[in-house]
Amino acid sequence: MSGGLIVARAAQVQVVQGPFWREQAENQHHTSVEIAAVRGSVLDRSGVELAISGETFDVSVAPRELRDVEAVTRLLVETLGLDEQVVRAATASSKPWRLLPEAHPPSVREVLEDVPGVYLEREHRRFYPQGGLARGLLGTVRGGEASGGIEQAYDHVLQGVMGQAVLATGPTGKSIPGESVVVERPREGGQVVLTLDVDVQEIGRRVLTEAIQETGARGGELVMTDPGTGDVLAMVSIQGESTNVLSAINTPYEPGSTLKPLTVAGLLQNGLASLEDVFDTESGSWTVEGRTIEDVNSEHGPMTLARALQISSSVGVAKAAQVMSPAVQYENLRDFGLGALTGIGLPGESRGKLRLPEDWSGQSPASLAIGYEISTTPLQMSMAYGVLANGGMLMKPRLVKEIRDSNGKVTDQFPPRTVRRVVSPDVAREVTDALVGVVEDGTGTRAQLGALKVAGKSGTSRAYSDSAYQAGKYFASFVGFFPAEDPQLVVMVKLDHPQGSFYGGSVAAPVTRATMEAVLAARNAPIDRWVFVARAQDLTVPPTKANGGELPLVVRFAEVRLGENPGATPMRGSNASVLSESALLGDLSPADLRPEDRTMARVPDVVGLPVRTAARRLHEAGLRVELDGSGVVRKMVPEAGSMVIPGDTVRVASADESEDD
Repeated sequence: MSGGLIVARAAQVQVVQGPFWREQAENQHHTSVEIAAVRGSVLDRSGVELAISGETFDVSVAPRELRDVEAVTRLLVETLGLDEQVVRAATASSKPWRLLPEAHPPSVREVLEDVPGVYLEREHRRFYPQGGLARGLLGTVRGGEASGGIEQAYDHVLQGVMGQAVLATGPTGKSIPGESVVVERPREGGQVVLTLDVDVQEIGRRVLTEAIQETGARGGELVMTDPGTGDVLAMVSIQGESTNVLSAINTPYEPGSTLKPLTVAGLLQNGLASLEDVFDTESGSWTVEGRTIEDVNSEHGPMTLARALQISSSVGVAKAAQVMSPAVQYENLRDFGLGALTGIGLPGESRGKLRLPEDWSGQSPASLAIGYEISTTPLQMSMAYGVLANGGMLMKPRLVKEIRDSNGKVTDQFPPRTVRRVVSPDVAREVTDALVGVVEDGTGTRAQLGALKVAGKSGTSRAYSDSAYQAGKYFASFVGFFPAEDPQLVVMVKLDHPQGSFYGGSVAAPVTRATMEAVLAARNAPIDRWVFVARAQDLTVPPTKANGGELPLVVRFAEVRLGENPGATPMRGSNASVLSESALLGDLSPADLRPEDRTMARVPDVVGLPVRTAARRLHEAGLRVELDGSGVVRKMVPEAGSMVIPGDTVRVASADESEDD
């Protein structure tokens, strides 16, 4: 038997006639065994590897086959980096077979595979190239068993198909290297492509970690979603010292005032109130069914419902909600997705808690209106605010974009899915405008982002456990989306038990702002940058000499944070025209942004692409888009390849549009 043989787990890579070896397995010296398949990879939306199976080698020696024990011992010590005494004990052993410790990288194969008496056994172990990033969401694999997250939810895709081998054994029952054969090769697992963006996830991790450290919070969550598609771009959960948790979907809490916009939306949708209706908040204290509701702000007395939402008057919103029947109030909250699983498809998701109306007390309608007697998860709140941001539709959160086989061929796709219409576009716009007021002149001013309008709401709720509220323990949260006129991103931030100031508007709103700033500054973040430029100045800014007219304007922020030093730092980059931060802060006049030359742009080919993907491609090329229908693009005007002036409009017609349109 020659040395230097590389075997798979219990099998040499050699395919022989299956029936013969299955028969041989019945002999006492042969055993039929399974060969583990290489586990498939998990990738982010751009193909960045999040979880992979890397090749390693176990190294064994057969002392009796070694031709030069001393030389082989030195080679093993040098190549494997093991302690010399450990290696020498193996090479000098009287036993026929010794396994050396540790798994070793593929580089050892080149050195050791032809050494007589040294055997390499190939293994595939799970690695996470991004370190601890999104580990709670990804899950783990130990001993071939998937646990939690994507690893568990898509184990049937990732694990592949086992192979089979006939293993030759000696008198003691141990396998004989080189005498085993493969009956059926294992088939490598498929690839799971997520909607997650590794850069955005890292932004969320960094910003949340800093916020927890600065506020002394016990932990928290940060979720970023695309309101138009339901795509989960980032999901960060930190509890204590651990990031290997998924509290964003499995640990509900009372949302407090962040639920008030949903109450207001329900009132408007059912024609029970308008934002101009006036409610008397009295002295900031109101007792209903034995429960006293108090406002913490100093503005009291009669005020419109819009103003009550802006300053987070619990008295005002609770009074307004009294006209809702329990059935209507319950249905409104359920329509927003509360009290139900989101359908994200990860193990351990909590549906939160929303009791049926027959289980309510007399205090329940007022309590529910302001975010108490209900528990939600951060993901549920992010998706609920997505309803307001996208014009009234509840989207199913999309975490998995597509499945590919081991060769990278797409075998299954998961397009965005609408769950239901919750409110009309008009109601969604009205509530969004009110939430802009919250940020501009209410409890969310610390979420302001210069000239870009942010819509959002802060929340502060007491921690509830063991059937009682915990003294001095609060959840501070803020949910916002931007730009308010054409929302690209929903950001949900929650901090658990911050020390010192614990109000959502004080500690969570700045985290939302910092997150938005960082996403804007990220070169490859999955956002439409033309929207931000247009909304900041209401201008179309074509390419200029600064970038040779080759690329559209892409907003890039310098090291200085938005608003800290407006106008001071010009920004240049391979993907950016010259534009200072003051362009977004409103300090430049339209004349400052006029290009010296107009250059031409080539219309990219988007026929056959999903409408939203096509729109993004066209925006990236510096073109405006007019969409007709939804689905897959069937026709575009002007046609692909046409030369147009940057900023011109391309009309995109989808497959569901009639031929006469």
